[in-house]
Amino acid sequence: MIKRKTVAVIGGGVSGLAAAKAFDERGHRVIGFERSHDFGGVWELSRSYPDVQTQSPKDLYCYTDHPMPADYPEWPKGPQVHAYLHSYAEKHRLARLFRLNTSITAMGRRQDGQPGWTLTLEAAGQTWQQDFDFVAICTGQFSEKNIIRHPGQEEFVARGGQVMHSSDYTDPSLMAGKDVVVLGGSKSATDIAVNAAKNGAKSVRLVYRENVWRVPYFVGGINFKKLLYMRAQEQQFNQWGKTPLQRVIAAALKPLVWANFRGLETLLKLQLGLKKHNMVPTTPIEKEVSCSVPIVTPGLFEGLNDGSITSVIGTFESYQEDGLRLSTGEVVPCDIAILAVGWKLGVPYLAQEYRDKLIEDDGQYRVYRLSVNPDLPDMGFVGFNSSFCTVLSAEMIANWLVRYADGQLANQPSRSEMDDSIEMMLNWRRRERPAAQVYGGLCSAPFHFKHFDELLSDMGARVHKRKNPLVEQFAPPDATAYGQFLATTPQYRAN
Repeated sequence: MIKRKTVAVIGGGVSGLAAAKAFDERGHRVIGFERSHDFGGVWELSRSYPDVQTQSPKDLYCYTDHPMPADYPEWPKGPQVHAYLHSYAEKHRLARLFRLNTSITAMGRRQDGQPGWTLTLEAAGQTWQQDFDFVAICTGQFSEKNIIRHPGQEEFVARGGQVMHSSDYTDPSLMAGKDVVVLGGSKSATDIAVNAAKNGAKSVRLVYRENVWRVPYFVGGINFKKLLYMRAQEQQFNQWGKTPLQRVIAAALKPLVWANFRGLETLLKLQLGLKKHNMVPTTPIEKEVSCSVPIVTPGLFEGLNDGSITSVIGTFESYQEDGLRLSTGEVVPCDIAILAVGWKLGVPYLAQEYRDKLIEDDGQYRVYRLSVNPDLPDMGFVGFNSSFCTVLSAEMIANWLVRYADGQLANQPSRSEMDDSIEMMLNWRRRERPAAQVYGGLCSAPFHFKHFDELLSDMGARVHKRKNPLVEQFAPPDATAYGQFLATTPQYRAN
């Protein structure tokens, strides 16, 4: 008999909704907590900047049983994704499980000697504690703003200048007639630079530290999902856990793989005009691909070509009376500085003694299957397995996590197996694939298929590949198919 647990789900975004559904349908008592007034996480409208849209096509950014509406564009806009998440919550009656406007301020082991955790909660000016048998942390990698400051900022603001984090960029009308400087090279940075130029900014400068490979929505006229999101391409990267035979095969095919990626680089250079704009990266593309590789914002290179956007390799040094001094020594005009410098990765409410067990000195996370740590029982993460198909990744790990919590994995790992796997993955990231250290090592891209294969194998799925071997090898992941694979895992309910 499987004991029914009281499970806390922290976060009401993509991952929190997936976790709430997974634990609820297995019969557990789920209580979800979302600190804002609405579901959606990064897609909640007050957190979304204008014109934000997905980096992934809609058929790769959906749950297994809930495709995005047919009338949505290939890359949905932020409000459409927000509406989609609401429709998923309504379909599975998830709102009944959540408390909105409720924050977690602390998390420690239960004091009554029982397994689980005590959460300190805060809402409407009230603070209280509540015990849980299991905690699913679903706040993902974009929950705490990374706030940075530069010398002279207070005086700059006092003179009427504005400094804002990219997530606070919600009113494009403020850009009209202003000199705008955006710090960062991510997709959010380029999205905002393009949007500011479109909304009448006097000048727009995009300042970033180094060139990175950027992938357009269409590469040589072909939807990039048909080129990059397939097993055949994934197998060309240096994935973890290769057997001796696989290493021999990889060595034999290395010249062909090298030629394939050099051809892709050449195509990107020509299509985007990277040399013209001094934007050619120095790192080979196959060594750089991870969750941090940005999709090209429509209008970015058009703006660079017509001069409405200027790119600068460097960073901010200080605010001056006559403008903003960059690390290049140049002083540029600036009325509004927008810091697209990302988010802090972490679990600030978890007591330091437990964070020390979770995070290595170099910032890498000690997690098995990107979800659990053997030194932190009765808890796990959903959404830490970031990818190019984040919604599917969250649903897959949520289904894995509930079975792990219930001891119902077909391959339930022992403590030593988890420790060995964690060490293997840490060594792989540090020595064989440094790009995999991005976001604390919490990124499954570009190895979606391998990650999903491991999860399905652990869950005891009888089927984990599509029947047509050519489709399986050369087509992107299919959410509906993964729903069918999940249906072949052993089913159960807690009592």
